[in-house]
Amino acid sequence: MFKNLPKHTKLVLGLMVFLPVYFAIAALGTKVGLWGWQFGLVTLTRNGGMILLGLTALAALVSLVLAARMTPRHNGLISVAILGLLVPGAALVMFLNAGSKADANPIHDVATDTANPPAFSAATMQARADAGANPLSDYQVPLRELELYQTSAPELVIKSHAQIITDRYATLAPLPLAGASRTDAIAAVAAAMGNMGFKDIRPDPEAGTVEGVAESFWFGFKDDVVARIDANEINFRSVSRVGRSDLGANAARIAELRDRVATQIGQR
Repeated sequence: MFKNLPKHTKLVLGLMVFLPVYFAIAALGTKVGLWGWQFGLVTLTRNGGMILLGLTALAALVSLVLAARMTPRHNGLISVAILGLLVPGAALVMFLNAGSKADANPIHDVATDTANPPAFSAATMQARADAGANPLSDYQVPLRELELYQTSAPELVIKSHAQIITDRYATLAPLPLAGASRTDAIAAVAAAMGNMGFKDIRPDPEAGTVEGVAESFWFGFKDDVVARIDANEINFRSVSRVGRSDLGANAARIAELRDRVATQIGQR
């Protein structure tokens, strides 16, 4: 049946099949190290993806016009053309949503203690250096003094990480121990990280910390996470290794980790 379809319909079908393959290759190629994250995310996914979506929409529009002019009317061909317009449209909505999330989440370093963020171990800092990760930011310094954020919006660069976290992630808070021992808290954090799929989980009873690495499925982006067990509470910090905005991933991760640990130590 495919052989009998008009060439314009075959083209639309081919492009719709190729779209998910293309985006998967862009993401998984980044994850396995075939190319850098900037090439995979910016060049292939964003720039190349937008061009491919535009070509698909254009081909679908032409196909729709040609199918509508056919006699007798062929509703099946028209449906394929309409689907060819809807698929790029849905993808465009996803791109726009990602852009909106980036605007709403302009930083990639989030903690529940903005005055004294939990510190990472020397091993984690070395891993970040080996990966060419972003430097950790001073939470009290305005973004305009940090190289990564100098092109951000003027109303944003006057604020510090501490101010942005307080403004945008107001629900994030330390987790009270409420009677749980330090040993139990460390075990609870390590277990929660494991259940969330973290890698390289490293409890340090002497320092009172637990560290782990969260990795995204598609691109393999790595975020470093640390929990610090203080005298009366647990504070959390999650920091992306690359990129400027985290699209809200670090705050969401801290919230989930906090909830899981709270359940583990009987706070929920």
